[in-house]
Amino acid sequence: MTADPAPQPPGEEHRPVEAVLRSVELVAGYLPEVNILNGCNVHVDPGELVGIIGPNGAGKSTLIKAMFGLVPVRSGQVLLAGDDVTSLPAHRLVGLGVGYVPQNNNVFPSLTIHENLEMGLYLRPREFSSRYAEVTDLFPLLAERSAQKCGSLSGGERQVVAMGRALMTDPRVLFLDEPSAGLSPLMQDAVFESVQRINQAGVSILMVEQNARRCLEICHRGYVLDQGRDAYTGTGHELLNDPQVIELYLGTLARIS
Repeated sequence: MTADPAPQPPGEEHRPVEAVLRSVELVAGYLPEVNILNGCNVHVDPGELVGIIGPNGAGKSTLIKAMFGLVPVRSGQVLLAGDDVTSLPAHRLVGLGVGYVPQNNNVFPSLTIHENLEMGLYLRPREFSSRYAEVTDLFPLLAERSAQKCGSLSGGERQVVAMGRALMTDPRVLFLDEPSAGLSPLMQDAVFESVQRINQAGVSILMVEQNARRCLEICHRGYVLDQGRDAYTGTGHELLNDPQVIELYLGTLARIS
């Protein structure tokens, strides 16, 4: 869980914490007049690991792609620490402290691990040494095998490289799009451990995940998306034990996973 917040100055005890990331009534889609998101509201507080689950076609990946400027937003807002960043291009969001790890094609297979990490910070090369030290301290494997081509890595190892490259920019919030997809159960566990390690290092995370039970086991809060809306929300423990969520979603999702 996240650490207890620092005491607030007198008179500010009841001031709400500003979410590091928020979507407000977000409506978005790929094709004109075809909406995938239909008024979606989610938020991530500082230091939180928030999971997004739901049936296939619910709009889970579309949500983070829309928030990251990769899918047209028709209406609603995306707020980063209270500032409106709706529809900003992805490279601008990276500069503002947002990281993104897509589900597929998330490493350069012909490049080494070290070169992939360099690509994560190619616009700020002077910061490479310090960021490389921090990221490889978090994931020592990246330094131990830095000269290995990423095309020869396992699926789980590629995910770690992709997350490491996203961390090179020192993001305050990180989008993860189904990081366990296509991996063996053993490799899924390793990836989820990596996600927790990133979060414990102080990075807020919004993670879309098809392994619903495992996602809810590690996240602080979760959302269940259905037909492009946030149908249910609560702590991971609450959603895992909610009879309606279990009946409508977790049974099917657990069989898929």
